[in-house]
Amino acid sequence: MTKDQFASNIERIRMKLYKTAFLYFGNETAALDVVDEAIYKALCSYHRLRQDEFFDTWITRILINECHKEYHKRKHLISMEELAEAGAEQYDSLPLKEAIRKLPKDLKDVIILRYFAGYTLVETAQALKIPQGTAATRQRKALKLLKLELE
Repeated sequence: MTKDQFASNIERIRMKLYKTAFLYFGNETAALDVVDEAIYKALCSYHRLRQDEFFDTWITRILINECHKEYHKRKHLISMEELAEAGAEQYDSLPLKEAIRKLPKDLKDVIILRYFAGYTLVETAQALKIPQGTAATRQRKALKLLKLELE
């Protein structure tokens, strides 16, 4: 893969990456920061990608790892600005968004990739580096939990 191919692939998938990150944080600034960091890390190591057809799942996996790292950082450091934003978002929050945020990390990953990022079950399993059967089981379990939470 050349740098030009990398750039065109990034432009093609950038909005999908942003939507995925936004679902993790519910905050535009954090989502953009994480997407930028994921793209930077991918740019530094794109030459290691063996098969170009796996680019989407490869960069999505990088993004998910960055989301988890940023989430753990932010969990310990909450600024006053974020507290004010959280108060404003409270009026805007949807029950589904809150229910998804309450899911365990492994279940949340599957739901976000399947239903919001538009990945198939096979692509979701590849992105998360889990067997397809495990992805299907996590999806069923997450949907049951969401149903209970929303009822």
